[in-house]
Amino acid sequence: MNRPAPVELCHKNMRFLITHNPTDSTLNSFIEVLKRYGVTTVVRVCDSTYDKAPLEKDGITVVDWPFDDGAPPPNKLVDDWLTLLKKKFQEDPGCCVAVHCVAGLGRAPVLVALALIESGMKYEDAIQLIRQKRRGAINSKQLTYLEKYRSKQRLRFKDPHTHKNKCCIM
Repeated sequence: MNRPAPVELCHKNMRFLITHNPTDSTLNSFIEVLKRYGVTTVVRVCDSTYDKAPLEKDGITVVDWPFDDGAPPPNKLVDDWLTLLKKKFQEDPGCCVAVHCVAGLGRAPVLVALALIESGMKYEDAIQLIRQKRRGAINSKQLTYLEKYRSKQRLRFKDPHTHKNKCCIM
């Protein structure tokens, strides 16, 4: 099966690698791609098709959060995803988090879109950015979910160069 190449998306201090799932036979080349992008965490949102032990041996954490193909993610998974990203990007701004589903066209891009929306991007702009790099990403059911999604601004990071307490003297 011919699958799209992994794509990197960067926004503010966040970096994502959207990819399809590897198999045990393609795992070594998958690990090399992850290393090239500096990935230390992989979020697997589909059923397992490979042994995660070789990744963990190379210092790459694999998080399993599968959900149904073609569907929006459950609320608990969204909360867990955003909590993971907030921690990763605060501890290591500019690090790269990889996320994959089977083809890298539905579930994985939806999670990245949610992160972009939570960082302050409009949902239309998030979709456009993802689709510029990943043609055919996100189906109509997922689009409707993203359109209705309301950000709680959980990934708005404070600029470390600004004052913590802004005040105005009158």
